[in-house]
Amino acid sequence: MGLFTSPIKTLDDLFTHMLQDIYYAEQQIAKALPKMIDKAGNPVLKQAFEKHLHETEAQVTRLEQVFKLLDKPVKGVTCAAIDGIISETKEIMSDVGDQEVLDAALIAGAQAVEHYEITRYGTLTAFAKQLGHIGAAGLLEQTLIEERATDTALTKLAGQEVNRKAAA
Repeated sequence: MGLFTSPIKTLDDLFTHMLQDIYYAEQQIAKALPKMIDKAGNPVLKQAFEKHLHETEAQVTRLEQVFKLLDKPVKGVTCAAIDGIISETKEIMSDVGDQEVLDAALIAGAQAVEHYEITRYGTLTAFAKQLGHIGAAGLLEQTLIEERATDTALTKLAGQEVNRKAAA
């Protein structure tokens, strides 16, 4: 058990902990995206990050709705995984000198974030359904769909344009 977390004894406890984890993660992502927008050279990539920032802000609000539906306090717990992914992406951003390679690195970092979010939201949706929290499951599934769409869009952008330019 973490120093500042509650013991996890039931699936509901685990569900709550993971909600708090992704809530923290979304807040950290919202803080990191403006820096990624500034660093992006490709205008389509910049636009994709701007769109995802707005989605992320809406996802934070949606998570707050989930907490309220469950009558749980709205709070986050530190997510070492997202902190690590964001830290690694920042480090790579500072090491890359070529703009095209930087754009490819930004996509790689963003997709690492997306894949983490997809796993969390998929699990949370399944847990919510199992626990009978149908309203919460619907909200979480809506975010899962958005995260998958963002990952697909980034894959398409990388494959059609950004990686080719980075390799030139």
